[in-house]
Amino acid sequence: MSNGNGVTATLSDAAESVKEKAAEIGDAVASTASATVKKAKKAAKSAEKSVKSKVASAKKAVGKTVAKAKKKLATASADAKKEVASLKKKVAGKKAAAKKAVKKDVAKAKKAVGAAKKTAKADLAKAKKVVKKDVAKAKKAVKKAVAKKAAPKKAAPKKAAKKAVKKAAPKKAVKKAVKKAAKKK
Repeated sequence: MSNGNGVTATLSDAAESVKEKAAEIGDAVASTASATVKKAKKAAKSAEKSVKSKVASAKKAVGKTVAKAKKKLATASADAKKEVASLKKKVAGKKAAAKKAVKKDVAKAKKAVGAAKKTAKADLAKAKKVVKKDVAKAKKAVKKAVAKKAAPKKAAPKKAAKKAVKKAAPKKAVKKAVKKAAKKK
């Protein structure tokens, strides 16, 4: 059985050799893996830093853009408000001017109407005086005509009176007086 001992020793040596090789390979794999993990961690950290800086710069850029847009909107709003205020002032001024002009025109019209009423009253009074005079003259003429033609017929004096009244023509005298008064204006 000496052969069996030699085989066992050989197998034992081979197993020992495999074990050592496996340990060496394991150590090599472990060191390689840990180096790879370290590299991956470093790459992840640098990527994370890069992303963070890019996000920060993007936020700053967006913030600036938003701030500029807000300023532009605020300026546009202020300008629009000023324009509206200016237009309101212009409209208010025009309304006030129009009201003043209307008041002046109304006052002028009232004065003109008052003056026209006064002149019309004066003209009417003059016309009435003229008519009264003409009527008085007509009556006198009628009385004279009646006295001259004292005929037995009763109808004759009435006709003569009518003729005398027509001759006197008080309406014509009134029209003439009104025309004269109108020309004097």
